[in-house]
Amino acid sequence: MKKVLALSLCAAMALTGCAGAAPKGENKSTEEKKLVLSTYGLSEDISAEEVYKPFEDQFNCKIVTETGSTNERYTKLSANAESTIDVIELSQAMTAKGIEEGLFEPLDLSKIENSKNLIGTAKTMAEAGQGVAYTINSIGIMYDPEAVGFEIKSFDDLWKAELEGSIAIPDITTTFGPAMVYMASDYKNVDIKSDNGKAAFEALEELKPNLVKTYAKSSDLINMFTSGEIKAAIVGDFGVPTIQKANPNLVFVTPEVTYANFNTISITKNCKDKELAYAYINYRLSKELQEKTTKALNEAPTNNQVTVAEENAKNMTYGEVAENAKVLDYSFVNPVLSDWIDQWNRIINN
Repeated sequence: MKKVLALSLCAAMALTGCAGAAPKGENKSTEEKKLVLSTYGLSEDISAEEVYKPFEDQFNCKIVTETGSTNERYTKLSANAESTIDVIELSQAMTAKGIEEGLFEPLDLSKIENSKNLIGTAKTMAEAGQGVAYTINSIGIMYDPEAVGFEIKSFDDLWKAELEGSIAIPDITTTFGPAMVYMASDYKNVDIKSDNGKAAFEALEELKPNLVKTYAKSSDLINMFTSGEIKAAIVGDFGVPTIQKANPNLVFVTPEVTYANFNTISITKNCKDKELAYAYINYRLSKELQEKTTKALNEAPTNNQVTVAEENAKNMTYGEVAENAKVLDYSFVNPVLSDWIDQWNRIINN
């Protein structure tokens, strides 16, 4: 009878998750931990299987996601002092804004071993305390060679008279809107910080005869190209596969020097388990995971140990393109952005 009672008690302990039931040497907690992740709502099924599940299995935890656009999720975090979000993935611009507003934990890179393998531009940004980048994208030019009639090689080509009434550019309020202002300043050969963008807006006014529309989503370009409304557009490389699938005749060119945007990961001030949050960031930067997400999610890697096959890299910010890409200084951009939006609306959207 005693033996039966002992067996029954042992079984009950196992069912209730008693720590005494864990095998000797087992480091996992018997109570499952939780990490609340605010992230983009793209390819959720793939992310769940390829990104979250392996981490959950390794760290005996559950990742709970809150999804939405960058602006929606940032606003939600900023407005709620009691937010339960532990880790948030945002665009570079919003990360810089969050750092300025004190929403994030200053990161200790010594706790993120894989940060030592970041590509040059991402490493510089991380060391400056501007967020840890897990993927990079950039802008290039997509155009219809037959309709344009000449080869487009640089951003300066967009000002050519032959393109009158035939191009589209991202709106100032989008991820790459500020990059358009930088690019216009380059066209005038003026350092944008020297005049806060004055020359850039003169260049944008000169570009206006060539503009048909500004756009908010790269998918909007599909109908514009298909209908013949536009012949060329500035577009983020992440939108290229979808647009070219709809119109295979379009060509995408990345100029020798382009502008990059990083998507970054930050730990919030309210994070309940900073050790687990650091583990997630380190995992997101790992060679093994970035090799998977490069293929499964079309994310250009920021780990310099990852090799991308040529056929997969042609529409990615990778290799020399990534190393040479210019990075916007959002500590400069964010304070002047409201003024830029006002000028943009007066010049471009009128």
